[in-house]
This record gives sequence, structure tokens and C-alpha cells, in this order.
Amino acid sequence: MSRPDKVLSMLGIAMKAGKVVSGEFATENAIKSFQACLVVVAADASDNTRKHFNDMCVYRDIPIMIYSTKEELGKAIGKDIRSNLAVTDEGLAKAIYKSIESDP
Repeated sequence: MSRPDKVLSMLGIAMKAGKVVSGEFATENAIKSFQACLVVVAADASDNTRKHFNDMCVYRDIPIMIYSTKEELGKAIGKDIRSNLAVTDEGLAKAIYKSIESDP
């Protein structure tokens, strides 16, 4: 049995706290309204989706990470597949970002 993924667990906690928005339109709105503190895009999202969110985040100086798969991201937050999501709490976003950075 593999050990649970810390980042996905933290995303689940953030979702339960009501600090995650997911789906293309909700994530885009969170970015445009500067509510997003961290954007996570699935590694298997389309090139166009990754570029779209990367461009929006770079323009607004919002951290963006490519992590996991669409299926795993959705499962972590209790939804169907999700290619992107935004964490709207600064403390949780920093903790998740650090976990992703330190992941081997």
C-alpha cells in the first residue's frame, strides 16, 4: 500500500474548509478577482489549458503549479475529474506550495 499523497490530502482539507474553487470558470474568476492564492493545474491537462492558466497567473503574479492528474485532483477534493483548481486561503496555499516544492 502506497503512502497517501500529502499535497492531495492538504487539498482535501482546504476543500472541506471551503477554500478551494475548481473547474475552469470558477478558477478563472478566482484568478481575475485576485482571490486565488495558488492555482494547481493537472499535469495531464491539455497544453492549451496549461498555457491559458499560466498566462493569467503570471500576468497577475499568482503562483501556479503543475501537479498530479485530473482524476487524482478531482478525487482529492471529492469531485469528478478536475484539470485545475484554485486555493483561496493564503496560509493553506503556502503550505500546499511548500509541499509540492519539497515533493521528490
